[in-house]
Amino acid sequence: MNQPAAPDPSAPRLADRLRPPLARALLGKPDAIDALLTTLFAGGHLLLEDVPGVGKTMLAKALARCLDLSFHRIQFTADLLPADLLGVAVLQPEKGTFDWKPGPIFAHVVLADELNRTPPRTQSSLLEALEDGRVSVDGAVHPLPQPFFVVATQNPVEFAGTYPLPESELDRFLLCTSIGHPDRATERRIVEAHRSGAPIDALQPVASGADVLAERAAVAKVRVESSVLEYLLDIVEATRRDGRIRLGASPRAAIAFERAARARARVRGRDFVVPEDVKELAIPVLAHRIVVSGAGGDGGRAHAARVLAELLERLAVPA
Repeated sequence: MNQPAAPDPSAPRLADRLRPPLARALLGKPDAIDALLTTLFAGGHLLLEDVPGVGKTMLAKALARCLDLSFHRIQFTADLLPADLLGVAVLQPEKGTFDWKPGPIFAHVVLADELNRTPPRTQSSLLEALEDGRVSVDGAVHPLPQPFFVVATQNPVEFAGTYPLPESELDRFLLCTSIGHPDRATERRIVEAHRSGAPIDALQPVASGADVLAERAAVAKVRVESSVLEYLLDIVEATRRDGRIRLGASPRAAIAFERAARARARVRGRDFVVPEDVKELAIPVLAHRIVVSGAGGDGGRAHAARVLAELLERLAVPA
């Protein structure tokens, strides 16, 4: 029986293959691309809080194209029902049976656009998909395609007609970050690049879903030295001891934090975690998971980020 060929150690890592085409689709935002890849490699989901028009949809769509994966964009609205998202069993009278019609959540890469515009009932229908990669409808369990990756968005400056995401749902997003407006020089390049069409239209697959699953297996083998893990746990514990924080990070947040740090190491071309990986990820991993006294809604998460930044300055970084 033939053994599978050993991987070529000289072959470019998946992050190195994906970063150039993603950078052509989203100019001047390497940090946002690294956040996307970190979340993807860790097997988590990404929440982007930003104003419209900065490239959130473009980034998710470009990732699906680069990996040759299916992509669905779901516009969340006040009248969206769980069945509109998950799917429904449709009666076939001539057969006397019900046929399963999957909803738009059944794609490898899903853009959940303006997630906070849909009511809690529909928001909660996403929980099983985000946590377990499956949905349950009418007692039947339907696995989602793998890899399964959700990029959700919400506008942090527009609250009319929105429903704040509950802590239980926020906790299902590995990272929460923003893209932000480009600088003047980059915006000029963006305008010029779109004269002959969207750059995303020229993107070609450079990897596959199987490569993503292999990368996730590699992330599980990334080394975390004891001193680095202790630093990570120091940050988590500090969120529980600070008087300004009403709800500190949970053990599940600590698990997610460590997994994200291992994925960030792979994105940066390493098989071991360094303290900088932990420090860089503390705010995007923890700020949306803690509750700061005297602040609510998205403003509370901005306040949480400032509190976390102060905690990080006080904590000693291991050599």
